[in-house]
Amino acid sequence: MATTPARALSQKELDIQMMLAAEVHLGTKNCDFQMERYVFKRRADGIYIINIGKTWEKLMLAARVIVAIENPQDIIVQSARPYGQRAVLKFAQYTGAQALAGRHTPGTFTNQLQTSFSEPRLLILTDPRTDHQPIKEAALGNIPTIAFCDTDSPMRYVDIGIPANNKGKHSIGCLFWILARMVLQMRSLILPGQKWDVMVDLFFYREPEESKEQEEEEVAPPAVEYVPDYAGGGDWGDLPVAAPIAPVAAAEYYAPPPVPAVSAGGWDDAAVAPPPAAAALVSDVTATGWE
Repeated sequence: MATTPARALSQKELDIQMMLAAEVHLGTKNCDFQMERYVFKRRADGIYIINIGKTWEKLMLAARVIVAIENPQDIIVQSARPYGQRAVLKFAQYTGAQALAGRHTPGTFTNQLQTSFSEPRLLILTDPRTDHQPIKEAALGNIPTIAFCDTDSPMRYVDIGIPANNKGKHSIGCLFWILARMVLQMRSLILPGQKWDVMVDLFFYREPEESKEQEEEEVAPPAVEYVPDYAGGGDWGDLPVAAPIAPVAAAEYYAPPPVPAVSAGGWDDAAVAPPPAAAALVSDVTATGWE
């Protein structure tokens, strides 16, 4: 009996497999009344399971909204949670949006006297509960908001809620990676059937200790093997010994000045001859008129 070849998975099926591996479908033990439409079922331990098919459809809807904005700089991607800060920065790098990682400064979207004041056309958030302040300010400024919502997330002032697990570092990184790839495909920067060469691991949160150890491994100089300069064996006794330096006689480099002869009358009567060098200098001097 002939076996049929395995069918190639579509892009949607591959994305759903990746989201299942990243545990995007796992919710919490609580469920908001506005999130009930996205829940598939409830496990025996009380955890709600999110419908991954609806998550993928909402990601596609969010990508269409992002592409509809002409200037990518008018889009702000924000995350106050540490697990989403790296994903936010990578998403902004590949799509051209602005990233606000860390604590939100109150009044960024409403107070025009602040230096960090901005009026974006679209706001993308990681967690509506943690990022409640930018959601309220966006509602006051009539700014549409896209947010990743868990089963217990409040949906107030959220225009497009993407049902997903927003508490795991792999889940957040996977969602931003898929959303960034969809945006680039709709902008025709990536062909529909082409695989994106950016790994999803770049969007995952990394522990500070892990990144520090990796940097130290990259900076550490390679071990250099010590090679002796001599060509002999391993023993110092095999080295050739240089011949000793011959001693120099004292008379060759030091000659005492001649001692004048002492007459019978004493030292005062002894005639001392002038040194030859001084006599030569005196004889060479010409008269200049100063004498």
